[in-house]
Amino acid sequence: MQNVVTSLKTVESDQVGIIIYSTKQQEVVCSFNPDLIVPLASAAKVVIGYCVTKWVERGLFHWNDLIEDFQLDKEENSAILFPHFQGILSLSLGNLVEVMITCHDSKAADSIVQFCGGWEKVNTEINRSYKHINISSNPRDVENKGRISEVLSVLIAIFEGYHRHPHLWLPVMNGLVRPQDHFEGIPNHMLNHMSGGLENLVVDIGILGEFHQYPLLYVLGVNDIPNRYSNTLSDERIVESMKLLYHEYTKQRQEQMT
Repeated sequence: MQNVVTSLKTVESDQVGIIIYSTKQQEVVCSFNPDLIVPLASAAKVVIGYCVTKWVERGLFHWNDLIEDFQLDKEENSAILFPHFQGILSLSLGNLVEVMITCHDSKAADSIVQFCGGWEKVNTEINRSYKHINISSNPRDVENKGRISEVLSVLIAIFEGYHRHPHLWLPVMNGLVRPQDHFEGIPNHMLNHMSGGLENLVVDIGILGEFHQYPLLYVLGVNDIPNRYSNTLSDERIVESMKLLYHEYTKQRQEQMT
């Protein structure tokens, strides 16, 4: 795992953090700057999905509840990935959560949050367990942020919740397993993640490996990097780090099979 951290340190920023959790060992196996707080950008939608699922679990809402007059962002790709959802008058809460995560759709997120009681209610629920996460309606807002160790705890709760009650967590997991960005050298089905990024930051929340073969869970965050739209070096270093992490997973998997 040290190779992953060493590669990540070459990113052009001193605000770099990663935390990796082994589902086999059920413990954090790599941690570098776990207290780093990063703007979450679109990745905050995973946290929204977690929050709504907890409410569904408690019976406050149901996945088949219909949301009328919902909105989808025309700038995102729901028209391509969910063409059958275009032009209908209502959509179930579960389906809209899946669209929100799959398409990084902020208008879908706002429709969900308003249906469930508003942004303040969402943050109150999240802050019961995670004091350093704050979610806002604008994904570019600097207050839309989280500590990477707490974001990992959210991801662990989603992963473990899915294995205990798959139908409960299915809308969130359906969104995570349909990422729109892929890394060359890592099979698409081996990386189920939600990335977020602005011109000067990157955050990535993911499940790396086969679901039934003890995958690695990770959260990676980098702040204050040179403009990513004109300087690709930081993105290249992050991709290299992910490839090294995939190599660590393949070694673990081979050891399991021997």
